Amino acid sequence: MYSFKNDYAEGAHPHILQKLIETNLVQQSGYGEDAYSIKAKEILKQKIDNPDAIIYFVSGGTQTNLIVISSLLRPHEAVISAKTGHIYANEAGAIEATGHRVITIDSEDGKLKPADIENVLQAYSLRPHVVKPKLVYISNSTEIGTIYTKSELEQLSSFCRSKALYLFLDGARLGHALTAKNNDLTLSDIAAHTDVFYIGGTKNGALLGEAIIFNKPHLAKDFDYMLKQKGALLAKGRLLGVQFLELFRNDLYFSLARHANEMATKIADAMEAQGYPFLTPPCTNQIFPILPKPVIDELMREYDFYEWKVADEQRSAVRIMTSWATDESVVDAFIDRLKGIMN
Repeated sequence: MYSFKNDYAEGAHPHILQKLIETNLVQQSGYGEDAYSIKAKEILKQKIDNPDAIIYFVSGGTQTNLIVISSLLRPHEAVISAKTGHIYANEAGAIEATGHRVITIDSEDGKLKPADIENVLQAYSLRPHVVKPKLVYISNSTEIGTIYTKSELEQLSSFCRSKALYLFLDGARLGHALTAKNNDLTLSDIAAHTDVFYIGGTKNGALLGEAIIFNKPHLAKDFDYMLKQKGALLAKGRLLGVQFLELFRNDLYFSLARHANEMATKIADAMEAQGYPFLTPPCTNQIFPILPKPVIDELMREYDFYEWKVADEQRSAVRIMTSWATDESVVDAFIDRLKGIMN
């Protein structure tokens, strides 16, 4: 049984494991003050073209979203998210548990648009009787595999600035978005048009780890206290620093994401050749083909993946996800099996 359920089923890229072994007995300062973390942050600041950025490394995405959002919002303030957004759909009410409401927007493509947000602002304008929308949460790539264009992000950023809203981008799969064949954004574009974003390592070759980047330093005031209070300030911060240094010193991060995308594209092309439609246009390592239920049942005899959404009585959209470690021979075998079912 081979799993296409997620992109973190494997451990870590061998280069990262080797670097962790090589540096294992070299003594370093704790809590992110080690030489590896410092160097990794220097490289990331160059990549985003912002020498004044404030960067922290933490262990996971839900932890990142929870701490960033709760640190930026005052008690009466709320966050706006697509209904498919991770903070609403997959984090067990973590944001609400901090006292902040998540206001959701229905979005077929998982992306937010200025007009959608304006509607929320109008609906929550009866001060002081309702919560105050203050932060806009987006993901790139989104939870349904779509990506933002440069124009879309620019428009969203401009709107948020005009309304004094923070714009926070969840980059758990940012590498896959930036290496998608139809992408026109760069890391520096992301930095220029968001207040805070993070670069996900967990889902792209690292053992664990996300890099939180405050593009506006004043927003990071006392964030170190928040990390400590929430249990996210690792004594052995070097473990995260080593990994991000290895991922970005020679752009391994992007080559791993590109490989995952290419493997997903190969499967998507085969699905399309068989005449199957998609829930969203495939462009990253997450694809959502709509398959007849008998085909799903047959594939699930040998492959593990999510049955994502019922399309009708005969069909469902499934999520098939490839990773940095997905071998092309596995993809070829999956495609052969798919064709065999058709025959």
